[in-house]
Amino acid sequence: MRGWWQELAGLVLPVACGGCGSPRTVLCEECGQELYGGRPRRVRPCPEPPGLPAVHAAARYGGPVREVLLAHKERGALPLAGALGRALAGAARSAAPRQPGPGGLVLVPVPSARRAVRARGHDPARRIALAAAAELRRSGHRARVAAVLRQRRPVADQAGLGARERLVNLAGALEVRPGGAGLLAGCSVVLVDDLMTTGASLVEAARAVRGAPQVPPARSEGPSGAPSAGSGRAPYGGFPAMSAAVVAACSESFENNWN
Repeated sequence: MRGWWQELAGLVLPVACGGCGSPRTVLCEECGQELYGGRPRRVRPCPEPPGLPAVHAAARYGGPVREVLLAHKERGALPLAGALGRALAGAARSAAPRQPGPGGLVLVPVPSARRAVRARGHDPARRIALAAAAELRRSGHRARVAAVLRQRRPVADQAGLGARERLVNLAGALEVRPGGAGLLAGCSVVLVDDLMTTGASLVEAARAVRGAPQVPPARSEGPSGAPSAGSGRAPYGGFPAMSAAVVAACSESFENNWN
């Protein structure tokens, strides 16, 4: 009910820019440029945790970008999902391989804790991922969302924890849902989240996906671009490629971008 009411209120009531507070606009042009106007870049936290896939971010975390993310995530400003999805789509395009697997590009959101979803009334990463996939399809990419990850045990609140403590807190916390591996077979997987700080959440998500059973894709792409059955093709390396994309990362992660 809370999520439904927030959606309705966002449509009929005057709103302010989620970045700077300018009245009667979901996101002003200046804040939009801060969010998705730059070139997405490879980012690396310091220290970079083992097992972290290549991560690309659309923007630096701070200023209007921080306000937009918090407004959507914590204050229920659901109409901001479109702008955040546009930013995430740019990062996903940057992260994806030039030649995706035969199953196309699949965005796998990092799940929030169940109690956080209940408190917020929505799952921010999944909502942004759906908007990003729609943006990618509009630009001609074969893209979809597969919310195949779930928490297998409770975790502590990450706020206030250091990089090593976050890794320990999340180790073994995620798993692929039953049947989820089949949705990823033959696809190029891009793990997605709204924000990367230490990279611990993406490390755990990558571990869970890599540990899922490797199954061949049920269908492969036919000559017309539509899936066709019974091709007999082997899986494209299981999950052929895995990378990650986020809306934002801290400035230090941009500065630690070495080759």
